[in-house]
Amino acid sequence: MWPREPRLSHVTGIMVRVTEQLRLMHVHAHPDDESSKGAASTAKYVAEGVDVHVVTCTGGERGSILNPSFQHPGIEDDPELITEIRREEMERARDILGVTQDWLGWVDSGWPEGDPKPPLPEGCFGLVPLEEAALPLIRLIRSFRPQVLTTYDENGGYPHPDHIKCHEISVFAYEAAADPERYPELGEAWQVSKLYYQGGFTGGRLKAIGAAMEERGLENPYKGWLDERDPERFRDDRITTRVECAEYFHVRDAALIAHATQIDPDGFFFSVPREVQAEVWPTEDFELVDSKVPTTLPEDDLFAGLR
Repeated sequence: MWPREPRLSHVTGIMVRVTEQLRLMHVHAHPDDESSKGAASTAKYVAEGVDVHVVTCTGGERGSILNPSFQHPGIEDDPELITEIRREEMERARDILGVTQDWLGWVDSGWPEGDPKPPLPEGCFGLVPLEEAALPLIRLIRSFRPQVLTTYDENGGYPHPDHIKCHEISVFAYEAAADPERYPELGEAWQVSKLYYQGGFTGGRLKAIGAAMEERGLENPYKGWLDERDPERFRDDRITTRVECAEYFHVRDAALIAHATQIDPDGFFFSVPREVQAEVWPTEDFELVDSKVPTTLPEDDLFAGLR
């Protein structure tokens, strides 16, 4: 049985003792994804006493340093330090959110650049055969026994090879973990009750927040997004579930800042004042993909039908 120890969120200050109750699993590609996607609703559920577990597929080893103000002794002479640093960042974010977390142990594929794009590096997550890549996730699902699992859509949220593979193994594991005839060596079968895709940015959200910024005489950070990117990434009609979580936006922001190699505290993620976000778009949004319990759409809770 998965250990049920008390957890303290370093931001909310709430100690939560979890017994056999509601359990939520998020499957993400890299460290920092858990903080940039759905972190405020994660913090909300932790504060309510839900047992939240993050699965991180890769170590982010091939990630670039995206924060121009980030400095670390020796990082320029020893690029392999990035692996250790990103693990430390993940530990800080994990503590801030009040979640537990596991690494699947796969190696970051990196972002292929060029036209045509180069082949992915040998041994990376994006090249691991689907069944092999999913096996450790099946084991975790059967051990943790979540009622709800979230991951990315078929486009990965954006077309990073690790995000797409994260989607593929999550859907595979969601189905396989419930079948007692498959992989009995990985533990007793467990049926996850609901599968969601992270909603992220939609056209409606981009337009509403952008308009609010312009009305206040502020720069619209999303200007041109819908013209420059694949519109399929921003479809509002896929959203089924909007979770009110504005009071936890500060927890999300603290978790983001913990990933100092990736997040510039003066950069894009903080270009919209928190009060504007809370007023205009106080939810984090999801797409219900499959449910084994009756529920009515639209929802305002990932556990609708389970409480």
